[in-house]
Amino acid sequence: MSNLIEDQKMIQHEIHDEMKNSYIDYAMSVIVGRALPDVRDGLKPVHRRILYGMSGLGVTPDKPFKKSARIVGEVMGKYHPHGDSSIYDAMVRLAQDFSTRYMLVDGHGNFGSVDGDGAAAMRYTEARMSPFSLEMIRDIDKDTVDFMPNFDEEEKEPVVLPARFPNLLVNGSNGIAVGMATSIPPHNLGEVIDATVKMIDDENCTVDDLIDIVQGPDFPTGAQILGKKGAREAYRTGQGKVLVRAVANIEETERGKSQIIITEIPFQVNKARLLEKIGELVKDKRIEGISAIRDESNRNGMRIVIELKRDANPRITLNRLYKHTQLQENYSMIMIALVDGQPRLLNLYQILEEYLKHQKEVVTRRTIFDLKKAEARAHILEGLRIALDNIDEIIKIIRSSYNDAKGKLMDRFGLSEIQAQAILDMRLARLQGLEREKIESEYEELCKRIAYYKELLADEKKLMGVVKDELLEIKEKWGDERRTKITAAADEMDDEDLIEEKQVAITLTHLGYLKRVSADTYKTQKRGGKGITGLTTRENDFVTNLIMTSTHDNLMFFTNTGKAHKIKAYEIPEATRTAKGTPAINFLNLMQRERITTVIPFKDFRDDKYLIAVTKNGTIKKTAMSQFDTNRKTGLIAINLKDGDELVAIKQTTGNDKVIIITKNGKCISFSEDDVRPMGRIAGGVRAIKLEDDDEVVSMELVQPDEELLVVTTNGYGKRTPVKEYKVQARGGKGLLTYDKSKFKKTGPLVGAIVVDDDDEVLLINSEGTIIRIKASEVSKLGRATQGVKIMRTDEDTNIISIAKVINEEEHAEDAKKALEKNAKEKAKKEDDGSEQTTLDL
Repeated sequence: MSNLIEDQKMIQHEIHDEMKNSYIDYAMSVIVGRALPDVRDGLKPVHRRILYGMSGLGVTPDKPFKKSARIVGEVMGKYHPHGDSSIYDAMVRLAQDFSTRYMLVDGHGNFGSVDGDGAAAMRYTEARMSPFSLEMIRDIDKDTVDFMPNFDEEEKEPVVLPARFPNLLVNGSNGIAVGMATSIPPHNLGEVIDATVKMIDDENCTVDDLIDIVQGPDFPTGAQILGKKGAREAYRTGQGKVLVRAVANIEETERGKSQIIITEIPFQVNKARLLEKIGELVKDKRIEGISAIRDESNRNGMRIVIELKRDANPRITLNRLYKHTQLQENYSMIMIALVDGQPRLLNLYQILEEYLKHQKEVVTRRTIFDLKKAEARAHILEGLRIALDNIDEIIKIIRSSYNDAKGKLMDRFGLSEIQAQAILDMRLARLQGLEREKIESEYEELCKRIAYYKELLADEKKLMGVVKDELLEIKEKWGDERRTKITAAADEMDDEDLIEEKQVAITLTHLGYLKRVSADTYKTQKRGGKGITGLTTRENDFVTNLIMTSTHDNLMFFTNTGKAHKIKAYEIPEATRTAKGTPAINFLNLMQRERITTVIPFKDFRDDKYLIAVTKNGTIKKTAMSQFDTNRKTGLIAINLKDGDELVAIKQTTGNDKVIIITKNGKCISFSEDDVRPMGRIAGGVRAIKLEDDDEVVSMELVQPDEELLVVTTNGYGKRTPVKEYKVQARGGKGLLTYDKSKFKKTGPLVGAIVVDDDDEVLLINSEGTIIRIKASEVSKLGRATQGVKIMRTDEDTNIISIAKVINEEEHAEDAKKALEKNAKEKAKKEDDGSEQTTLDL
C-alpha cells in the first residue's frame, strides 16, 4: 500500500461477486440486444435493422434487386456492428418460404432448401423487401415510433417498427438467450387479425374467447397438429407443447404393393436428414417392410415415396415411422418476449394486448403528425387566399419595397412570416382562375381532414376503429388459407366429435325442467292431440318451450337476471318422451332466484340477426347475435340491469317486426323494431315506454297486423283485442290503454299478454299451482279500453300468476321437421352450386 500513488485507491471485491454481476450484465445484453423479440413488432434487433436498412437503401418491392452483400454492408456499417455472416443468415431466413410463414424478404438466387442446403454466398444472391414487409415499416416516416442513436451515434435507428399486423404471432420467433429461450410458432394471419379485432370490439374479451378464434400454429411447411390441448395450454399460460405430424397417405401400386406418400413434414425438420434416418432404421432392421425410399420432390411440392414389401402392413409401418423419426415431432411453445425492455412470459391475450397498445400509440402519433402537417399547409393556403384577394395591393407593396417586402406584407395584412414568404415565393401562374380554384379546393379539403384528425384524437373508440379497419384491410389483402391442419389426437377427442349430428327436440317446462328427445320420436304420433298429453311433469308444471334443433347447435338460455348461458344441444340429458326431464340448474350455472325466461337455438352467430330484450322497468335493447359468440362458465351479460330491474322477455327478430309492450297498469305501446338501434352486449339499453311510479312491464311480443293480443289480469279476467287497434307510435312514449284501469278493484292489474289466433290454447296458473286450459277462441274479442270477461275463477287468497300458450309437441315437431327437411334440401342444393350456406330460424 505504501507504494501506491497517494490519489489511487484499491477496492477489494470477491471474485464470485464480480463474476455474478458481470454475467448478469452480459446476460441482459444478450436477452435485450440479440436473442429475444420485442412484443410490439415481433422482431429481434438484427431483423429490425435489416428491414430498416433495406428501406433506407431503397430496395423496396418496386425497385430492382440489389446484391445481398450490398445490403449486408449497409446494415453492418450503419446499424449492426457484428459479423456479416450473422446478418446474412438472418436475412436468408426471412426469404425462405419453408422458414418464414409470411416472407419479409424477396430473395433472388439460391437461398437454401428444406434439405438443409445453405444459401449461396452473399456476393451471388440478390434481395429486396417483399411487398408484405412494407406493412412492417408503413408510416415510419410520420413520427410513429421513437428513434435512437446507432452504435457510433452518426445515424438514427428505430427502437421498434410500426408493424401494422401482429408479427410476433404471425411469423413467430425462436431464440436462445442466457438462462431463457423463446419459441413462438407462426400463425395464420387471418386468425390472428380476427382475434385482435375481437379484442377491439369486445372489452370483456377473455383468453378463452381468443382461443376459439386462433385454432393453433400454422407452419409454413404445413403438416398437421394432433389435438388442441397443447396449443390451448400455451395460449392460456405461455407454455405448452404441440404434437406435429407429417401428412402421409397410403396408396396401392399397379403391382399390388403399397407405398407411403409423404407430402408435408413438420416445421424445421431437415428433409435430407429425415431420409437418412429412415434409411438407417431400415438398414439396422429397426423398421421392417420397406423396400425402397425415393425423394420425388420438385418445384411443385414435396413428395417422398416409401415403397413397402408385399407382405408389409402399411399402417403399422407408418406408425413406426412416426414413433422413430422426425415425421412426428413435439414443438415446444415458450412465448417469451420483451415488454418495456424486460423479458416476460406472455399468454395469447397479453401478446395481443401489448400489440394493441403499440398500435394505439402508432395511430395516435401518425394522426398528430398528419394534423400538424395539414394545419401548416392550411396556414400557408390562408395566406395565399389573402394574397389572391388583394393581389393588386400586394404587387404594389412588393414593387415599392427594396428588401423589406416580407415585413411590409406582415404588417399590412397581419400575416405570419411563413405566410409572407409563401406569397413572395408564389409564381405568377397562380393568378390564373384555375389555380385560384385549386387553392380553394385544397383549403376546403384540408379543413375537413383537420376536423377528422381532431375527432380521432378526441375519441379513443374511433381511433381504435381505424386500427381495426386497417387490420381488416391487411387481412383482406394478404390473408390466406390455413396450411397446418388440426386433427383430433388419439387420446383427445372433442365431445362434439363423439356425438352423432341429428335432429332433436328440446323441451323446457314452466318449473325449469329440460330434456332432449330424438325428433324421430314424433313419427308415429297422431296430429290433433292435446298438446302436452302423455308428458310426465311435476304437479302443476307444463311445457313452455319446444325447440327442434341439431345436437351440434348452440342453445342460449336467457334468465331474468339479464344473463345468457350457452351450451350445446347434446349437453342436455337425453330422455324418453314421457320423462319429466332434468332441472336446468344441474348443467347451467344458475344463481339463486335466477330463472330461465327464454331459450333460443343458434346454428351460427350472425351480424345480420338480432335479439330484442325488454326489462321490467321499461328498458329495451337490440343486440346482434354475433355478440353472443363467446363462452363463459358464469354466463354472459345479455343486458346490463339496474338495481331492482329484471329481464321480462327476449326474442329473436325477423328484421321487420312490430314490438308491442304491455304493462301491469294496462298501458301498451307498439313501435317498429327499427326504432331501436343495435347496441353492444353489455349495454343497458334505451327507454321503451315511460312508466308511472307504480307500473312495470309484464310482457313483450313481436306482432303482425292480422294477429290478436290476449291479456289476462290477476283476478282471472281476460280479453282478446286485434293488434291493428294498437296504432304504431314512437318508442319511449306513455303508450295507449289496453285495459280499463278503473276496473282494477274488480279485475286486478294485468299479469301478462300473449299473441294468439283462434286455434291456440292457453294455460293459466294461479298462486296455488292450479292450471286451467282454455281455447283462445272462447275468450271474448273486445276493444282496447274495456274490462274483459272472467276466464278463471279466483278467490281472496288466490290470484293468477302466469299465462302461457300450449305447446302441442306433435304438431309443432311435425311442422318444424318439415321446415328442417326443406332447409336441408336447399342447403345441399346451394352447396352443390358453391353458394353460401343459410340458416333456418325456428
